[in-house]
Amino acid sequence: MTEDLKDAGKGERIAKRMARAGVCSRREAEVMILEGRVKIDNKLIITPATLVTDEMMITVDGKPIDKPERTRVWRYHKPRGLLTTNRDPQGRATIYDELPKHLPRVISVGRLDYNSEGLLLLTNDGGVARKLELPETGWARRYRVRAFGTLTPDQVEKLARGMTVEGVRYGAIETAIDRQQGGNVWLTMTLSEGKNREIRKVLEAIGLRVSRLIRVAYGPFQLGRLEPGEIEEVPGKILAEQLGLDKKSVHVPRGKELAGRSAPASAPDAPKPKLPMPKAYRIEQPNPVARAAKNQQAAKFVGGKPGAKSVTSKPGVKKPAAKKANADRRR
Repeated sequence: MTEDLKDAGKGERIAKRMARAGVCSRREAEVMILEGRVKIDNKLIITPATLVTDEMMITVDGKPIDKPERTRVWRYHKPRGLLTTNRDPQGRATIYDELPKHLPRVISVGRLDYNSEGLLLLTNDGGVARKLELPETGWARRYRVRAFGTLTPDQVEKLARGMTVEGVRYGAIETAIDRQQGGNVWLTMTLSEGKNREIRKVLEAIGLRVSRLIRVAYGPFQLGRLEPGEIEEVPGKILAEQLGLDKKSVHVPRGKELAGRSAPASAPDAPKPKLPMPKAYRIEQPNPVARAAKNQQAAKFVGGKPGAKSVTSKPGVKKPAAKKANADRRR
C-alpha cells in the first residue's frame, strides 16, 4: 500500500498528518509510531515514513484522529512565571494552564523560559510549528533586554561576530544599546537561531546579568499592544501571505475568535485592560508658543490695535468686536 502511494506521488507522511490534525507535534508522532500506538485501517504501522491519504482511517491508541484542521496561528503575550511546556514535574504553572479554554490543542513555536516574557506564537499545526522554528526559515527574533552592567562597543562587535560559551557556538547577534540607566543597560538584540537561554548565556559570558527579557518580534509577527496574558489570532489572509500557504488551507477567524485573554475558567469575563490610545488618535496638547503667535495674529483683525484681546468664535454667537464695527459704519 505504501509503495503504491510512493509510486503515484500521492499522500503525505503519517507523522505530518497527525501533526496537522492537532494530535501532537511531528516529532511526538514519530515516537508514538515507533511505540506501536498508531494504526492505519486497523493495521499497525512501524515507520513514520508511511504515506496516507484522506480516505484512510488513522487511529492512535484505538481512537480515530480528527480530520486535519485548517492552519491557525495566534500571537500570545506570555507573562513571566509560566513554563512553555505541557506539564511540569515540579508542579509549576504552564501557559496551557492559563490559555482560554475555548482554544483547540495548540503547539508553541519555539519557547520562552520561565522568567522571560513577550511574544509567543501558538499554532494548531505541528508541521507549521516545526517549519517556523528552523533557522533555515531566516526569521529573526527580536528582544528588549535589561541587564545589570555596562556594554562596551568592543563587546557589541564580539556579539556580532558570534561567540562560543562552554563549548556551544552561538551565531551573530545584532545588538543596539538603547540607554544606560544607573547600573542597568537597556538593549535591543536580534538573532536568528534562538538556542536555549541564548541571550542570557552570551551576556553572562561578557559580564552582564539579565534582569528582564521581552521578545517583541518573531519574524514578521510583532508583540504590538498585546498586554501580558492576552492572545490574538492572526487573520487568515496575513497568515497565508507570510507562510506561503494556500488561502484555502488557513482558518479565517471571525468575531470573538480574533482576540481573547488567557484566564482560568472561573474568570472568563475578566475585563480587558485599557490600552494606550494609538498615536494617530491622540489629542495633542496646545503649544503655548504657537498659541501666543496665533493670538497676536488675530489681534491685528480685532479692533485694529496690536495686543488687543482675541475672541474665540463660537457657533451661533456673534463676536462683540464685529458688532461694534458694524455700528460705527452705520454712523
